[in-house]
Amino acid sequence: MKNLRILTFALMSAFLLGGCAGSDNWSSKKKGAVIGGAAGAATGAAVGGTSGAVIGGAAGAVGGGAIGRKKDKKKRERQRNQDYQQQPQEER
Repeated sequence: MKNLRILTFALMSAFLLGGCAGSDNWSSKKKGAVIGGAAGAATGAAVGGTSGAVIGGAAGAVGGGAIGRKKDKKKRERQRNQDYQQQPQEER
């Protein structure tokens, strides 16, 4: 019964935090960390109880943040290339 409560709490947290991550003001790194942390905590709770939730949440946040950081970097590079392509020929 205790595991069911922990799992329910972890899943509800994952859904709530995932909804918050839809904000346009958040970078992909922040969104990834929040969603990864919530998903990791939910998975960890299902597999290993309370300590699994903590470990899973931490690992998910780190992994999600790293993936989001890479997405942010690619987005900046794409924007930089697009800005360069839109410059008049004389300015290049």
